[in-house]
Amino acid sequence: MKNITFQNISDSYQLVSGAKIKSKNYEEVYELGEYDGNKRGYTLYAFEDGLRFEDFSVIISEYELMNNYMIEVVKMNRIAA
Repeated sequence: MKNITFQNISDSYQLVSGAKIKSKNYEEVYELGEYDGNKRGYTLYAFEDGLRFEDFSVIISEYELMNNYMIEVVKMNRIAA
């Protein structure tokens, strides 16, 4: 996962399912799952070598994500109509 660049999470609208998330303090990379309203948090799945491991997941709050994690930089192409 060395070819993915990460940036600080500045807005909760960046938190979309499938985004790659990395801790500011550790090298582990996770894939962001869906928001769970009952548990009031996002599901993070372990992610390594292009594979998402669904047998291990954690629930983490939006506040924790925005303060202690970074999100992958995604470049989008804008198509003019």
